[in-house]
Amino acid sequence: MSLAKRVHQAGLEIQDPEFENMRALKDEAKRALLERVGLSEVARIAEAEPQSAREELRPAVEAVLNTAAPSTMEAHQRDELADRILDDVVGLGPLQSLLEDDAITEIMVNGAGSAFFERAGTLHPLGALFESEEQIRIIIDRIISPIGRRIDERSPLVNARLSNGYRVNAVIPPIALDGPLLTIRKFSDRIGTLQELVALRALPEWYAQLLSFAVRLRQDLAVAGGTGSGKTTLLNALSSEIPLKERIVTIEDSAELRFDHHPHVVRLESRTASIEGEGAVSIRDLVANALRMRPDRIVVGEVRGAECIDMLQAMNTGHDGSLTTLHAGSAEETIVRLTLLARYGIDLPSDLIEEQIAMAIDGIVMSLRRADGRRFVAGFSGVSRAAGGGVRLTEYVSFHQADASWALIQEPVFIEDACRAGALSWEEVEAWRRSCPSA
Repeated sequence: MSLAKRVHQAGLEIQDPEFENMRALKDEAKRALLERVGLSEVARIAEAEPQSAREELRPAVEAVLNTAAPSTMEAHQRDELADRILDDVVGLGPLQSLLEDDAITEIMVNGAGSAFFERAGTLHPLGALFESEEQIRIIIDRIISPIGRRIDERSPLVNARLSNGYRVNAVIPPIALDGPLLTIRKFSDRIGTLQELVALRALPEWYAQLLSFAVRLRQDLAVAGGTGSGKTTLLNALSSEIPLKERIVTIEDSAELRFDHHPHVVRLESRTASIEGEGAVSIRDLVANALRMRPDRIVVGEVRGAECIDMLQAMNTGHDGSLTTLHAGSAEETIVRLTLLARYGIDLPSDLIEEQIAMAIDGIVMSLRRADGRRFVAGFSGVSRAAGGGVRLTEYVSFHQADASWALIQEPVFIEDACRAGALSWEEVEAWRRSCPSA
């Protein structure tokens, strides 16, 4: 059974004889290829651009298969075997076809004996993709070497971003007890606007319009949700509503945001320390530096540490309309988490930090992934100062998870204020109000 078929039929963890026979034939053909072309020449070709390297080596691979492959092998099987050999020699081996499948969003290798992939928010088993732990190590080195990173016993884990934007995490023994671990998260560029999320039924049209109003009116928004809930996708869609005349500075741990249609975007990415422990540039460093870059908006891919206090201060010092994400399961939990993260950066009582949050953040938009894998833009809550101090949350939009339905609980005050100030026209607001469901 081919890898493509195993992906298609994922859910059955079986090792069929056909797959094992093809694997043995592939290994034999690879050895013959190295003998025919020479190890040094293959290494030279493999350093070239992947597609050109494949084209240069393919005639030699086909010549080897003419001798090594049985005469009964069908043409499509021969072509697939040639592709798998080239994947091993100049690509990423068994992972290559998974990376080329746009429907697959994440790949997880758990040592030589287990691998999974995520499609449509659901995990599927692939069984044993690799023959040995050494083969996984070779693939890891092939992934991270071109971007100047390395992994060894002194530095047994690495986080990196590939040139195509994919995020890679690798962990090796002795930290990884069951063999080398490799996780690759793919970020699709197919979703870049709120309207595309509407088309996917991740939120209704009226809700998308409300969020568009919020971004256009320079509301400071935090997108919160769990891992894999679609926070980055939603943040990217919200960012597409920023007017084209504004200057945007993005700050990320691994650059994932896309601004393909915006003319004035400056992208910054943090950097970990070298193997000598030097050269680290943190998110906090970048947030502080961004304030000197004359930004109209600051977009922080995710706050997870001391940079939180800098982000809040930036929102409080004239950079309205800034956006960020963080891990939290509800609007209330978001406030608690922001408070804890801010205390990493400044030693102040919680009530004072909550005052800072109440003045900095205008709204919290929740991103949610259901058990069936579907992702939704869930609730939307306003953030303001409570009468007695601290934070008051006002629910604007509620989301009912069971039947995936939304309701407008309360119209945000900023809508009416914007109409009075002339930032929104009464006509477009009235049209929006007519499209909204009742609570």
